[in-house]
Amino acid sequence: MKGNGKEDALFAVANAQGGYFTAYQARQAGFSFNHHPYFVKSGNWIREWRGVYRLARYPPANDAQYSLWGVWSMNRKGVIKGIYSHETALALFDLTDLQPEKFHMTLPRGHRRFGEMPPILELHHADISKDEFEERPGYRVTRPFRTIADLVRSMTLSPEFIRQAVDQALERGQLSRSRFNRLLEKPRVGNRLKSIMDGDS
Repeated sequence: MKGNGKEDALFAVANAQGGYFTAYQARQAGFSFNHHPYFVKSGNWIREWRGVYRLARYPPANDAQYSLWGVWSMNRKGVIKGIYSHETALALFDLTDLQPEKFHMTLPRGHRRFGEMPPILELHHADISKDEFEERPGYRVTRPFRTIADLVRSMTLSPEFIRQAVDQALERGQLSRSRFNRLLEKPRVGNRLKSIMDGDS
């Protein structure tokens, strides 16, 4: 049975993004903006946020909520701009038992979002290089090396939890000893991290 071209195209996009897609991506797949309300009303699409939808029949993954806001952060070219960081990144790498009330997301310096901001997001602004984050379906997350550096700079987390996260990351191989030593050499990070690991903070 031959599939519908635009439906197949939209599914391919959504499938790579945890079932989510933007209104712009739907239009690129062949769905007119004027017809979007129809697909929502018919139950084929679920409107999750302004301009962000989910295929109703797509089975939600355990990390679906992260995909949702990762897709929300996309630019018009479909490139994810927001990267989960700080406490949220620790949780995504299972390096803390804490579950922050908000999702911490870092946007590039100078990048601004217009319209209503999702209250569940805590936004930061910084430039993150490609080797400092990991790609997942529909979202990005800072690797432990960058996450720990951010947490030490901001000190929004108690030192004991930072120390615990570092110890676990080293033990599991998520942070190599050489990368840890690089952290100790970073400005605004090294001395403070050494103090945390020595139990002086």
